[in-house]
Amino acid sequence: MTADDPVLRAFDAGELPPGGFPHRDHVRVAWTYLKADPPAIALARFTAALRRFAAALGAPERYHETITWAYVLLIHERIERGGRAASWDEFASANADLLTWSGTTSILARYYREETLRSDLARRIYVMPDR
Repeated sequence: MTADDPVLRAFDAGELPPGGFPHRDHVRVAWTYLKADPPAIALARFTAALRRFAAALGAPERYHETITWAYVLLIHERIERGGRAASWDEFASANADLLTWSGTTSILARYYREETLRSDLARRIYVMPDR
């Protein structure tokens, strides 16, 4: 994914259609931001764009701070562990567990209790892992 990629452009602009941004694309956009910017900047950029996307869908409550931050931090760690030079395809192949999104089978189930992730606090602010 490059700056001219239509998914990245539409995400940055808050113009993706409903249902047009599956979990794999979330991970790929975060990966792209982390490859381009230091983690704090990439995190700020991704969270701002994701909030805009949720608001554009008329569902700002869908944004979840803990899930967003946890994924960005995990992606950053995996980039650094695997070598920054890895392509998206290499990264995705080596980190398939980050690409799965279905509640209890999500990688976050390793780090968080379900009730924690369902809490209003975790939705509003980043909550540290509790497992």
